[in-house]
Amino acid sequence: MPIAPEWAYFDHAAVGPLSKPAAAAITHFAAQAAEQGDTVWPEWAAKVEHLRKQFAELLNCGGDEICLIPNTTTGINLVAEGWPWKKGDSVVLPEGEFPSNLFPWQNQQSKGVNVRIAARENGKVTVDSLMSQVDDTTRIISVSWIGYASGFRIDLAKLVEQAHQRGVLVFLDAIQGLGIYPLDLAKIPVDFLAADGHKWLLGPEGAGVAMIAKRHLDKLRCLNVGWGSVKNSFNYAQPALDLRDSAARFEAGSANMMGAAALSASLQLILDIRDELGSDAIADRICTMAASLDQQLIAAGAVTRYPDSAQHRSGIVTFEVPGLEAAAIRKEAMRQKVVLSCRDGGVRAAIHAYNDEHDLERLVEVVRSMSRNGQQKTSDNQSR
Repeated sequence: MPIAPEWAYFDHAAVGPLSKPAAAAITHFAAQAAEQGDTVWPEWAAKVEHLRKQFAELLNCGGDEICLIPNTTTGINLVAEGWPWKKGDSVVLPEGEFPSNLFPWQNQQSKGVNVRIAARENGKVTVDSLMSQVDDTTRIISVSWIGYASGFRIDLAKLVEQAHQRGVLVFLDAIQGLGIYPLDLAKIPVDFLAADGHKWLLGPEGAGVAMIAKRHLDKLRCLNVGWGSVKNSFNYAQPALDLRDSAARFEAGSANMMGAAALSASLQLILDIRDELGSDAIADRICTMAASLDQQLIAAGAVTRYPDSAQHRSGIVTFEVPGLEAAAIRKEAMRQKVVLSCRDGGVRAAIHAYNDEHDLERLVEVVRSMSRNGQQKTSDNQSR
């Protein structure tokens, strides 16, 4: 990771830095585009299809269930807008979702769809809370795998099992977990999924993935259609609206080929690590580091929100320091080349597998010094 020597980077839940292979792929693409134009277009197209196969491998699903998209919002809208809603249908969401997993569903209210919000319990999204909002009108539960602010990871297997028992489908906003935590769709048959590649997958913005289970493909209306949506897509002289028999029907126009090449390069890093060390290796490393940071922050005077149960933990550790503004902590950390975000009234640290104990210590020292200085100022004020 080129960023690692200078920065202690903990903002992967926002925008991750590019891996060295991803940066090299962009450089290579730019050189080809400038020097050779579309003479190498078949090579670029092949890389797009390779990315599709990589995501199918990552998720253990069919390549025909993979749709390459520009962002998570697009993937959510494919289903929210394409589903054959009837007046009185309902969709269930957790409280506190990122707007991308809220607005597309609220936008269906004009069709008579009821949007039900399941309350969080102490900041946690539980299966029981979601299921309490389900009834015979419920068609879909849409939920984030990991809360963008809380870092709480839902029991996905339990959710899918209980939802399917009730005849309800599950849409997973996987952006905060994909590539880190193993997801075998043959074992946990999520119905729909979407994620960006620019966070934990260490790719560029503008390149992501959606998964539409084959069993649901023909239920969704393909609203955004173009030359790329149809089977004989290069027959421009005699065009026929005959949609592809795959999720690629939703890829209406030209692909983000540079983004696909870069994302593919980073994704290959992840797949290689999984193959060499096991599917849990990245998750285990990240959660071990996050648990260590949690304890170090507490010792430095912070109040953390890290989940107690290991099965609900992620790489996100959100914390507060009594007497200090979250924005002030982030600003001082940035000055010391430690990158964080402010979310939900706290400071969010999002750790990746390449971070090390030295990175953690740099962050903890920021908190320790600011906490110490804050206490000293309070003492000085009281003495006056």
